[in-house]
Amino acid sequence: MTPEVPGDHWEVEALYDTCFAPGREALSSYRLRDGVPPVAGLNHVARDSGGILAGAIRYWPVRIGAAKALLLGPVAVHPTRQGEGLGAGLIETSLAQAAPLGWERVMLVGDAPYYNRFGFALLQGVEMPPPTNPARILGRALTEGAWAGVTGKVRRWHD
Repeated sequence: MTPEVPGDHWEVEALYDTCFAPGREALSSYRLRDGVPPVAGLNHVARDSGGILAGAIRYWPVRIGAAKALLLGPVAVHPTRQGEGLGAGLIETSLAQAAPLGWERVMLVGDAPYYNRFGFALLQGVEMPPPTNPARILGRALTEGAWAGVTGKVRRWHD
């Protein structure tokens, strides 16, 4: 895993297009990312020994009330490389770097059975823009008690 650099951008976008359904940018999480740069130092790529892109992860800053949080995603692994632990490696590597950069909490929209193993749990009272299934809004505290009392609508970083 290495940090994503500007030259990786379009290759990562092509990986996301391969891994996700058409229209992925119409999802509510993309509205939170629109016009906001990803968080420097947390976006990573995984390449094989030949330099071929196998996986990528990005993070975006968001706000919930007065609290700041990281929005994890997208994270993707090329279909030919799934099952090798690359996704887990990308998640674990990047999460380990988030707290030292001053982040206290991270959230995502995803499947609890997959993300529970990384310490993510259902967030109560945190509302993503519609149409987001509330059962898929998950969070992880990077510092003790970081989600205590944090409720409300998730907003763009600059709004």
